[in-house]
Amino acid sequence: MAARPHAAAPLRPRGGRPHAAPRGRSRAHASDPARGVRRDRRARGRAHVPAGDRVIRFTEPGPQTTVQDLGRPGHLREGIPPSGPMDVRAFVAANRLVGNPDGAAGLECTVLGPRFSVERACAIAVTGAEAPVTVNDAPAPQWATVALKPGDAVRIGAAKAGVRIYVAFSGGLDVPAVLGSRATYLRGRLGGVEGRALRRGDALALLPSAGAPPLRRLAAAEIPALEPEPEIRVVLGPQADRFTDEGLHAFLSSPYEMLPQSDRMGARLTGPRIAHRNGHDIISDGIALGAIQVPGDGQPIVLLVDRQSTGGYTKVATVGSFDIGRVGQVKPGQRMRFRAVEVAEAHRLRQQFERSLAQVAGGGVPT
Repeated sequence: MAARPHAAAPLRPRGGRPHAAPRGRSRAHASDPARGVRRDRRARGRAHVPAGDRVIRFTEPGPQTTVQDLGRPGHLREGIPPSGPMDVRAFVAANRLVGNPDGAAGLECTVLGPRFSVERACAIAVTGAEAPVTVNDAPAPQWATVALKPGDAVRIGAAKAGVRIYVAFSGGLDVPAVLGSRATYLRGRLGGVEGRALRRGDALALLPSAGAPPLRRLAAAEIPALEPEPEIRVVLGPQADRFTDEGLHAFLSSPYEMLPQSDRMGARLTGPRIAHRNGHDIISDGIALGAIQVPGDGQPIVLLVDRQSTGGYTKVATVGSFDIGRVGQVKPGQRMRFRAVEVAEAHRLRQQFERSLAQVAGGGVPT
């Protein structure tokens, strides 16, 4: 079942609190200059790191590649969403494949991945949407540990299925923590690299790792399927009584198409109208992860990790948190359906998801 707006993230990474800055570092405020990042007047607006650090240099960043960790829960009351990865399972799997804690900072890439080179030996893992990966122009696997040597060049192509690609680096990306998290919140220009998506010419450092991780890959049964028309499970409410019987029937029996205007704040869908009984406005109340608002046009909006804290549109249902990652992998133009489950069933599905997540990449298959 979807988490309460201000609840702490239920997933606790191995090796400590989910989003704490390393000891010895103060937590940076959004307006603080990024420590360990110097400005080059010849390349204003690019992130640079001192020579000698293990550096990742980006020659092509992709259309929207951001640094994410497991997010910054507990700040919705101040209007700051948790952010973090849209597809938690894929993100955690990538970190575990390179020997990181679950909450180590990595990359979330939308539709098209980046091109980058490494200046020190490290390991990476690429998960999430299905996309071609090459190292020095030779094919490399997804959902597996890939060892890199100094000078290796990596290219991650366009997603063939799914939307969001995740890249983990051994040690994790070293960017300043803001409110206890390195996650990027683009609308608020908070976290990550100056609160923005990566740009051509950016260079990032890695935190120290515990050594070279063993080379492993996920077993085929552990890799989630990217369905052509996923069925997303929801709990009806909290304002389901504000919709007509015909509107609820349309919502639960018809496919809805993802629109290109969708983003990390909300998935905008189009399909049969979800009709209201007596208008679409309510007194603004809190927005939970996965809440499905229905404005006056009768078209649903699934609110996601960068959502607003309150809203004044009726909410027909809430997507279970266990299915948020599946919503996040639906492409514009692709369709999805909704199926209602009772609260008890949603709790069971959440527990099943957590057990499955705990086992992801637990052993892996040697490569």
